[in-house]
This record gives sequence, structure tokens and C-alpha cells, in this order.
Amino acid sequence: MQDTTRQPQLIIPAFGGFYRATADLAYPLIRFAAGVMLIPHGWTKFFGGGLQGTAGFMSKIGLEPAYVVATYIGVLELVGGTMLAIGLLTRFVAIQVVGFMAVAAFYVHWGNGFLWIKGGYEYPLFWGVVALAIVFRGGGRLSVDRLIGKEF
Repeated sequence: MQDTTRQPQLIIPAFGGFYRATADLAYPLIRFAAGVMLIPHGWTKFFGGGLQGTAGFMSKIGLEPAYVVATYIGVLELVGGTMLAIGLLTRFVAIQVVGFMAVAAFYVHWGNGFLWIKGGYEYPLFWGVVALAIVFRGGGRLSVDRLIGKEF
């Protein structure tokens, strides 16, 4: 039986100090990036004239009431993305992103196959899994949730 508690040996041991010094930044970086990636989509809906187009698309694919759904998604992307990036109500926001990405992947893009370049579900599935990992972990050490001492 193999010992799975041992740490693997680094191929380049000189990197060990860097890895140890930056390891605690990995999760906040992923959470921050996930939130920041949502923000431009919400911004465009509200300040780039995209809300009507999104509502039209929602109506076309049967997601009604389309304007309400489009507005909710825009708020989730803009406000929720900001909250996710800073780690505020992290799990509350992330579980909504999981739902949003599940609908995007399995309802909107599923019929186009896997590859995102062909309109497939690859991208929303990936971000849905990232959001699910954030639900599991919460805000983490570098978050507003941790700063205020409360977490959803």
C-alpha cells in the first residue's frame, strides 16, 4: 500500500520557499478571479444596453419572465461578482452562480455539444464547478466574511 500522507518531492527544490510563501494566496486568487470575470457581463447589461437584448434572448429560449430573469442575472453578475471577488456573503452568492451556470450549461448550451468555441457548455460548466468549490470553501482567510466574522 502506498503512503499518501507524504508530500511529493519537488523537482526543483529551490522553488519550495516560493510555493510555501504563496500557497495561502491560491484560493483567494481563484475566488477573486471568478468574481471579477462576472462583473463585465453585468456591467454590459446595465450600462452597455445589453439588458433588453438579454431579455429578448431569455424570452426566445423560454425563460420567463424574461426581463426579470435578465435583470436578476445582471445584478448577480455585477453586484454578486463584486461580492464574490471581495469575499462578502461568499457562499450565498456562489450558490446562485452555480444555479445560473447550471441553467446556462444544461438548458442553453447543452445542445451545442461540449466545446465553447462551438457554443457548447464547456465554459459555463467550468465556472459552475469553480463556483461550487467556492460554496464548499466559503470566503476563506482573505475575505470580508472573515473580516466581519460572519459567513453564510
